[in-house]
Amino acid sequence: MFLGLRTTIYAAPNLDAAKKWYTDILGFPPYFDEPFYVGFNVGGYELGLDPDAPPKGEGGVTLYWGVENIQQAFARLLEHGAVEHSPVQNVGGSVFVATLTDPFGNVLGIIENPDFSLPVG
Repeated sequence: MFLGLRTTIYAAPNLDAAKKWYTDILGFPPYFDEPFYVGFNVGGYELGLDPDAPPKGEGGVTLYWGVENIQQAFARLLEHGAVEHSPVQNVGGSVFVATLTDPFGNVLGIIENPDFSLPVG
C-alpha cells in the first residue's frame, strides 16, 4: 500500500521569505515556483512551501530530514534564524536527532543515521 515518503509541506505565510530561506539552507532553488506553492526536490523527496497551510508546530507529526553531520547542520540552521526546539541527542548507537523551529513556525527535524540507506532502483 505505502510506497514510501514523497512530500512534506511546511506553512509559508510569507512565501517569498520562506522560499529565500529554504533556498539558502538547501543551496539550490526550487524546481516549482508559483504564488500558491513552491517545491524543492531534496534527494528525490518533495519539500513544499504552502502560503495557505497553518504551521504545524507542537502536537503534529515531525518529519526528520537526513543529514551527514548533525552538528554542522544544526549550527547552519541556527545561523540562518532557526530556533532550537530540542537539542542534538543520541537516540541509540550512532543515530542522532534534533529539532528546530524554522522562522515560519514549523518544527524541522534532522537526523544523522549512518545505518540508513535508501533502496536502489
